[in-house]
Amino acid sequence: MTCKALFSSAQKKTKYSATRRLLLKSKLLKKAASMLVAEIEQKKQEKERVVKDCFPPLNLPGLSVQELQDLCKELHRKIDVVDEVRYDTEVKVVKNETEVQSLKEKIFGLKGTKRPNLKKVKKTTDDMLGACSDPSKLMKPDFKAKLKTVKKEDEKKEEVTDWRKNVEAMSGMDGRKKMFNAGQ
Repeated sequence: MTCKALFSSAQKKTKYSATRRLLLKSKLLKKAASMLVAEIEQKKQEKERVVKDCFPPLNLPGLSVQELQDLCKELHRKIDVVDEVRYDTEVKVVKNETEVQSLKEKIFGLKGTKRPNLKKVKKTTDDMLGACSDPSKLMKPDFKAKLKTVKKEDEKKEEVTDWRKNVEAMSGMDGRKKMFNAGQ
């Protein structure tokens, strides 16, 4: 068997038919969707559990005014602590982002300037053969040979005469007749 015959038979031979592949793909998508829904539900339950652990429910009925004020003060202290932690983390994030940006700039500086994408150039067979041959055999292109030649027409030069004589000769009906005859 030739290499071409082996390649063509490998292309024709498929493990699954198109309908079977479509069926398997649809089943995989359904399974992935159900797993995604289950994962979202699990995250929601985990979040609720953490909130219940961190923040127990308040028993407000039966508390006096002084106890409610103490509870409010305690909650405000907790809020202040959480705000401080949030602020600290925001500062750390901003610091890390600026550091990452500076490192990216350093990397870009080390790589040098980015070269632009070059356009593809259509080459003729002569150009390709010329590129493969020895540089000593390469001929320099003759750009002048490809240019069109233009023939220059000799312009008819009229004799420069005294314009006054010309005006006198062309005056009257005789001059107009001469101009008419000259145009034909």
